[in-house]
Amino acid sequence: MSAAPDVLRSLTSDCVHCGFCLPTCPTYLLWSEEMDSPRGRIQLMESHLDGTITLNQTVVGHFDKCLGCMACVTACPSGVQYEKLIEATRETVETTTRRSFGDRFVRGALFKLLPYPNRMGPALRLAPLGRTLPLPGRLGAMTEIAPPWRSTEKPKEVTPASGETRGRVGILTGCVQSVVFGTVNAATARVLAADGYEVVAPPQGCCGALSMHAGRGDEGRAFARRIIESFDGVETVIVNTSGCGSHLKELGHVLGDDPAWAGRAAEFSTRVRDLGEFLADVEPRVPRHPLNLTVAMQDSCHLRHAQRLPVSSVTSLHRIPGLRVIEPAEQDICCGSAGIYNITQADAARQLGDRKAGHVLATHAQVYASANPGCLVQVATALRRVGSPLPALHPIEIVDASIRNIGAAGLLRGSRR
Repeated sequence: MSAAPDVLRSLTSDCVHCGFCLPTCPTYLLWSEEMDSPRGRIQLMESHLDGTITLNQTVVGHFDKCLGCMACVTACPSGVQYEKLIEATRETVETTTRRSFGDRFVRGALFKLLPYPNRMGPALRLAPLGRTLPLPGRLGAMTEIAPPWRSTEKPKEVTPASGETRGRVGILTGCVQSVVFGTVNAATARVLAADGYEVVAPPQGCCGALSMHAGRGDEGRAFARRIIESFDGVETVIVNTSGCGSHLKELGHVLGDDPAWAGRAAEFSTRVRDLGEFLADVEPRVPRHPLNLTVAMQDSCHLRHAQRLPVSSVTSLHRIPGLRVIEPAEQDICCGSAGIYNITQADAARQLGDRKAGHVLATHAQVYASANPGCLVQVATALRRVGSPLPALHPIEIVDASIRNIGAAGLLRGSRR
């Protein structure tokens, strides 16, 4: 494993095998298999540290099936730092084992595309062709999950504040976000500027969250160092993608073993704020106009469990007259997106996505909302699959529509589904 064995041993020893994590773990809920629970995976980690098992295909399979949703971390009464354990284990798997050709091909293709917007855009244009072909396994999953929409709208590099400036903030525009949800970045800049902030969106790239989540540590750390450099001189970095925000708040840990970057990364992490978290503390400067809509607000795992900011966008949404916000059932259970999980573990992801879509539809809402691009893609795909597509919006797009007074019909017209 990438971390020292004695450090990992101290982390695994925190687990008292109480089982509180079991009902919160999506894969345990699906299969009731001990080795596909956090407690079981920790037992496998301990056995590997002891040298009693090797990282064979079966053992690696149990680690691969973990979504990394961190619901177990929230539920654990003993404070087990499972996020550090699974991250270190995945990096060990990627650096010490050899996957099958098919697995290497799919993972390699994904990481040649997803972190690079200039490559991802053309690839998405080919997805409709792929959906007409009988592609097998993960290739079929890749084309099914590819969203049928694209949006490369960009905020200006500097968006001036409306009226007297309250401060200067930077926004992460991201990799997948900048290609698939460019309108979210543009709405983020408009809302922050309307409420008095000068907004900068410096040239930047992938933050490394996807890579770290998949065990590609060196790649993820390289991306992270570039992001830190991109935001030199920016006092607060606002992140509208919860998975990226969770990763950037942990850069002190991610780069903690690098003497040249540890201090700088830790300082950078203190400047990172989730968009919903930030706006909750901001007194609106401009009025919010009515939106007579019911919104099913799905919380993302990286807000609810990793950042401990459950439904952070609700404060902003509750300021909008006429808007009704409903939380679907099983908010603690992952939708199955989880980075590249919905491609590498397509069957499990499909089951979880359909389960989440069912809970969303049960609210009878007119709009589905989530503050993470992966969740929006995953659940929108599941809703289309059952023939009940709903407008899929980031909460900031709803706030932006209220500020601009475009009305419910204007918001829904042409919304992605």
